[in-house]
Amino acid sequence: MGTTYFFSLIGAFLSDSYLGRYLTCIIFQLVFIIGLVALSLSTHLFLLKPHRCEQIGELCESDTQNQFPLFYLSIYLIALGSGVSDPALPTLGADQFDEEEPKEQRSKASIYGYFYVALNLGSLVAETILAYIETTGHWVLGFWICTCCAGVSFLVLLSGTLRYRHYKTFGNPFSKFSQLIVPFLKKMKFQIQSIGEDLYHDGIQGDDTRVRRIHHANGLRFFDRAGIVSDEATEMLLGKGQKSYKWNFNSLTQSEAVTYILRVLPIWICTIFSSSVFIQLLSLFVEQGSTMDRTFFKFQIPPSSMTAFDIISTSTFIILLDVLIIPLYIKVMKRPPKLPSELQSIGIGLCITIITLIVAGFVEQRRLSFASNDGKEMSSLSIFWLIPQYMLLGIAEAFVYVAQMNFFTSQTPDGLESLGMGLSMFSSALGCYVGNFFLTVVNKITSSGQGQHGWVSPNLNDGHLDRFFFLTAFLIAIDLIVYIVCAKRYKGI
Repeated sequence: MGTTYFFSLIGAFLSDSYLGRYLTCIIFQLVFIIGLVALSLSTHLFLLKPHRCEQIGELCESDTQNQFPLFYLSIYLIALGSGVSDPALPTLGADQFDEEEPKEQRSKASIYGYFYVALNLGSLVAETILAYIETTGHWVLGFWICTCCAGVSFLVLLSGTLRYRHYKTFGNPFSKFSQLIVPFLKKMKFQIQSIGEDLYHDGIQGDDTRVRRIHHANGLRFFDRAGIVSDEATEMLLGKGQKSYKWNFNSLTQSEAVTYILRVLPIWICTIFSSSVFIQLLSLFVEQGSTMDRTFFKFQIPPSSMTAFDIISTSTFIILLDVLIIPLYIKVMKRPPKLPSELQSIGIGLCITIITLIVAGFVEQRRLSFASNDGKEMSSLSIFWLIPQYMLLGIAEAFVYVAQMNFFTSQTPDGLESLGMGLSMFSSALGCYVGNFFLTVVNKITSSGQGQHGWVSPNLNDGHLDRFFFLTAFLIAIDLIVYIVCAKRYKGI
């Protein structure tokens, strides 16, 4: 997962700078399909499957080492194809709406919410139907179903080729950044006058007319030196040495475009730990469920299928808000509601995350009180006790992830929306590694040399997962305080 999200930043760079969003989606969706086909074929034809895996209740035998390279090649092709195309796909969808048209502008504002709903609906099928198929040992069938679904989705993407709106690529963002730094360093001794005075404004030849003008902000004003028009720069503007004028001064819009990216970094850093918690919780909730009573009538519920409650609550909340709650409010109050901003929505989501962790901690304490005393990792408490924490987590994700996508894409300059989406996904990549590191450190500190297990023990009945949840809630509360400070100081586009 971390590698997949890491590739999203590369995908954002390629789609904004060179390939464009459409080509990035097409090329790397093909890579994604090739990875799935390789995984399915290797399992089906070359017997990349341990023996006895289709017998319920039996442990799979270890596979031979020489089959691992093919397996890892397959899954990292899947990570490459999925990760690179992920930030380009929603921004390609957003490109289909014209912000100048009021009706299309409203649709564009909703697209990231519905994109997240679509991801969740796909996950719902994976966590229920596919999870059941694979729990019964039919891995080959599960892989081929995934491959067929990817093929169908690729054909659907191709079907709209002649109707898509396409936009020119922005160019290399690193060169844009360098074009700010070089003149800034050259003019370190220059004094900055009042805002906008003696600075190179938009509208002079050479400016990119595709980029919207950005208002001058007070933060990071020291970068204004890059826009000071010196005598040498004036000669360049009059026609001498036009090839190098961009490396001698920048317009206010160009400077502001780069500094806006720097301004979102504190917000972005605050989202890394929250992302690690969301990813970590899903796996820990499954661990909890695997030790509980999973009987529903005569049916044994796969622990991973409980994720369906997280997915359903996320999707239901997003759809009801857009389709029912807001239209009903407008009809009754005769005016549109004042919805929370993206930054406020992220803060609300973090508050709900803290509540989720506290609830999960109390449920874990109750699970431990029903745990067996014979050394087995089992508890007689029903798995349905996990439903509240799954549903709360889903609502928190709806607030945080959708707001994150909207915020980072809206606060990046025109032509770099995929970079904004890539930043949002890259925080999840780092979150995977941060969460893994945090869990390892906590286990190391809370275990002892006398054989005492850490809080998150291989046998949950020997550990204290409840304390881990409470500790994480405390750290999220600290993260929320830092986030509020950063959000209050942030001055956006």
